[in-house]
Amino acid sequence: MADGDLIARVVPGVSAVSQVEWDALAGPDNPFVSHAFLSALEDSGSVGPGTGWSPSPIVIEDARGELLAALPAYLKGHSQGEYVFDHAWADAWHRAGGHYYPKLQIAAPFTPATGPRLLLADEAYAAPLLRAAESLCAQNGLSSAHATFIEPAQRRLFERAGWLLRNDIQFHWENRDYESFEDFLADLSSRKRKDLRKERAKAQEGVEILHFTGGEIEPGHWDAFWDFYQDTGARKWGQPYLTREAFDLFGERMGERILLVLAFMDGAPIAGALNFIGGEALYGRYWGCTRDKPFLHFELCYYQAIDAAIARGLKRVEAGAQGGHKLARGYAPVQTWSAHWIADPGFREAVADYLEREREGVAQDSLYLSGRTPFKKG
Repeated sequence: MADGDLIARVVPGVSAVSQVEWDALAGPDNPFVSHAFLSALEDSGSVGPGTGWSPSPIVIEDARGELLAALPAYLKGHSQGEYVFDHAWADAWHRAGGHYYPKLQIAAPFTPATGPRLLLADEAYAAPLLRAAESLCAQNGLSSAHATFIEPAQRRLFERAGWLLRNDIQFHWENRDYESFEDFLADLSSRKRKDLRKERAKAQEGVEILHFTGGEIEPGHWDAFWDFYQDTGARKWGQPYLTREAFDLFGERMGERILLVLAFMDGAPIAGALNFIGGEALYGRYWGCTRDKPFLHFELCYYQAIDAAIARGLKRVEAGAQGGHKLARGYAPVQTWSAHWIADPGFREAVADYLEREREGVAQDSLYLSGRTPFKKG
């Protein structure tokens, strides 16, 4: 595909692109669009044959072969591991006699964390990059293309290209220049402050909690966390999305951007939470345990993350999708966004109507939830 003097092409994977060139476009702030993260998913078999995620990144180059823009994209044979749910759309299109799958998914796989989806040397390349994605769908008979968890600054680029926008709600913790966890607690109402202190004391009773990053993470730590991850994955998704090798590759390729929090009892690990460190945010991704203990989930996933974000001077903690229980723990509702291109005009019109009605419900939910945060009123 060509766009003037630009050449757009699909490459077999992020691993086929120079790490230096890819990361120059991706930037240093978001770990999930880095070459290290995306190539680790490919090389570990977490995406690729047999997974329903076929790596199909789109790149734009000039006549000299210089990389100007890139799109982390996948051909999808299902809607698993996306966290922006389009199962009703797929069902409606199938009932109408169409084939919803395969579709094009522009995303960081299995990762409901906001970030750039258009990796650009200059914003001028956004339009040709999205046209290339649309052409790929049209030429291969794909029903649609979906960019999920797009960063707010890129919303207008998708909207300008005529893509449909969809919003939802997540819960993030905001660092209001706190110097300690106690400073954060001081912002809460008296009752909520007492509740959180009680939860932390109960969770930490008889438990040693340690943080590991970079070279501090040993193979035994990954072995323990793999057990935790498998337990959680089996209960939530039926089978885990990531392979065991993925964790080793994360540690090897981006260990300094990982914070592994483990809880020990009698010297043995019983639970863990895996976080990724961004330029402005700490991203909570996976949790698991082999021994139930009251409030330990909240301690490892939410309170330890707050401690770590304060210590690192990070602006926020993104603790993943869903989870209204985060609200009581100081995580406030924020809007997340996705963008969608639908090939069939009639189907597109129906989806647009659905999204307009859905937005009204999301706005009402957001207003309600914003009034129920644990912070002092007024």
